[in-house]
Amino acid sequence: MTTPLAAKIAREYGTPAAVIDMDRVERNIARIQAACDAAGVANRPHIKTHKSPLLAAMQIKAGAKGITCQKLGEAEVMADAGIDDILISYNLIGEEKMARLGALQGKANMTVACDNSVVVAGLPQAAAASGRPLSVVVECDTGRKRAGVETPAEAIALAREIAASKGLKFAGFMLYPTETGWAEAQKFFDEALAGVRAHGLDATMVSTGGSPNMKNVGKLKGATEHRPGTYIYNDRMQVAAGVASWDDCALSVYSTVVSRAGPDRGILDAGSKTLTSDTGGLEGHGLILEHPEAKIARFAEEHGFLDLTRSNTRPNVGDVVRIVPNHVCVVVNMMDEVVMVRGDEILGTLPVAARGKLR
Repeated sequence: MTTPLAAKIAREYGTPAAVIDMDRVERNIARIQAACDAAGVANRPHIKTHKSPLLAAMQIKAGAKGITCQKLGEAEVMADAGIDDILISYNLIGEEKMARLGALQGKANMTVACDNSVVVAGLPQAAAASGRPLSVVVECDTGRKRAGVETPAEAIALAREIAASKGLKFAGFMLYPTETGWAEAQKFFDEALAGVRAHGLDATMVSTGGSPNMKNVGKLKGATEHRPGTYIYNDRMQVAAGVASWDDCALSVYSTVVSRAGPDRGILDAGSKTLTSDTGGLEGHGLILEHPEAKIARFAEEHGFLDLTRSNTRPNVGDVVRIVPNHVCVVVNMMDEVVMVRGDEILGTLPVAARGKLR
């Protein structure tokens, strides 16, 4: 069954199309801002999910302190749009990136993260180019085994190295605890903080993340801010993590059933180039709202393979269905634009301005 709105979007824009419900977007922005306010920490949303200066400006207008970007290219787009308080939560290496960071620091208040001496050694070049000090936080690994120093002793040593580097200012710590690892993160942070204070330094910025940890926001004593990102749209992963409901999922992929070659199978026009092969540890590749028992079992590039064996209802060829993706951030990065709706009204399209900014 195709809803009237889905039929209209298919006629005007074609499928597959990423569609955002602006009422839900605004509710999500307000809800998470209120949660950060109640916890006594600033909200510094990660724009990797929406990659839109317009939505970032909405988050700031609602009370966010600034924004988080993962890559320089994202930060350049946001700074060009007038956003002037930006954390880049990623190690930056190389002369090309230092030149770009220096130019950014000349137009916005930048903070960057690091977890090793190679990164620290390059950052003074950016500070010199901008003509003013560059704030640097030490990224700490508190259980995810991704990036970050692994011990408080390493965090203290790197903080001292930053403080001793010309043009750099040690600003504090950045953490991304696991959802169940906040007690261990507190122990790590307390030891690191005591260590830097013993050397005459202090952590004015203590940043925690992300959306899956909204149920833990404010639990780290001494935290000054939180970095949620996915919350603005939400997805199957956030619902599975217990930090969002289906009514909080603001982005759906509208896709047409283009084949029903067998009674228990079908093909969507949304494949791996639309919904991505990132399962997020979940079964299947998205929830079809009209047929929740159906399974998007696998992909080709432009084919989504439907397994209908457990589905009580079966779509017909030509039906336009709405899919809540497993991992919305990756879906958005493959779109040039998203379609904005409010209720049954189409508002127009929103460019994904920082799409593809991977360096």
